[in-house]
Amino acid sequence: MSHNPIRPWRNIERRKSRQIRVGNVLVGGDAPIAVQTMTNTPTEDAAATIAQIERAAEAGADIVRVSCPTEESTAAMREICRASPVPIVADIHFHYKRGIEAADAGAACLRINPGNIGSEARVREVVAAARANGCSIRIGVNGGSLERHLLEKYGEPCPDAMVESALDHARILDDLGFHEYKISVKASDMFLTVAAYQQLAEATDAPLHLGITEAGGLRTGTVKSSIGMGALLWAGIGDTIRVSLSADPVEEVKVGFEMLKSLGLRTRGVNIVACPSCARQGFDVIKTVELLEQRLAHISEPISLSIIGCVVNGPGEAALTDLGFTGGGKDSGKMFVSGRADHNVSNAEMVDHIVGLVEQKAEALRREREAAEVAAE
Repeated sequence: MSHNPIRPWRNIERRKSRQIRVGNVLVGGDAPIAVQTMTNTPTEDAAATIAQIERAAEAGADIVRVSCPTEESTAAMREICRASPVPIVADIHFHYKRGIEAADAGAACLRINPGNIGSEARVREVVAAARANGCSIRIGVNGGSLERHLLEKYGEPCPDAMVESALDHARILDDLGFHEYKISVKASDMFLTVAAYQQLAEATDAPLHLGITEAGGLRTGTVKSSIGMGALLWAGIGDTIRVSLSADPVEEVKVGFEMLKSLGLRTRGVNIVACPSCARQGFDVIKTVELLEQRLAHISEPISLSIIGCVVNGPGEAALTDLGFTGGGKDSGKMFVSGRADHNVSNAEMVDHIVGLVEQKAEALRREREAAEVAAE
């Protein structure tokens, strides 16, 4: 839950779901909403895939999905899963045997698409492999690959059809006594996706994996995902997310975290509050923010920073952030620390100075966290 007793209008009451495990990551219940991405390297190239997973994990990915379309790809999964710093979800389509092989190779979760994996008997075999290897399962319903009988029944992909597909396959797992599963009902149509998730959230207590599939490129996909997934997250729906972008997987992770940070559902890294700039600005706001985003990308501790061009909104925004800089004219501005005006800094030295202050703050938070962990042991 995102709970703020002072500002109750910021509160998000998360839907109550049961909790499952994806490797060492808890999903559902009161666990933080997990951020996922997916590799786009050939899985058979284990070294390239591991390198991409490591970059995604460094950006904050909690879980990474890897496609397993061939026997060669599942053969590489043993090395990939062993080297990965985060749990791996094996993406399985059509060939149920790939699911069995991936479970045996060390995948933490199997993503199966009910519409194209085949008969109940095949699903049963995949479940047996998952159970034997301590794997969880994601039932991944996709608007573009619904079962034929549902398309005939409903005429087209619609929320009822997607939810019926998901629940039919959840029932198979339940009947087999397997409850370590989460569900997704994705479509490229944002309206269809949101409606399906809203309906599914009422019908099951399984954790839900959110996504708008095939959302598009970096800008289009970010906007589309933020509207659709943002609406669901704001309503408390969603236990793990993946922002599907035709872009570097690292960008998916960054957008996912920004989405969660904006809703107060996760805190990671520097959250920069910045004005859009206007003729009043006392320094180049846009260029400064761009530089700071690049130079502070390595910070994982949750720190808020305001960068405001003039004194109209600057002091007010700085009062709500850990650190703040407000343009003031004469080639310098005011630095705020913990909400209070602290000292002046020249525009020429501003970026280096702010980076130094953020790094000091991050180091102090890191020491506090480590001391708390030692005390808890």
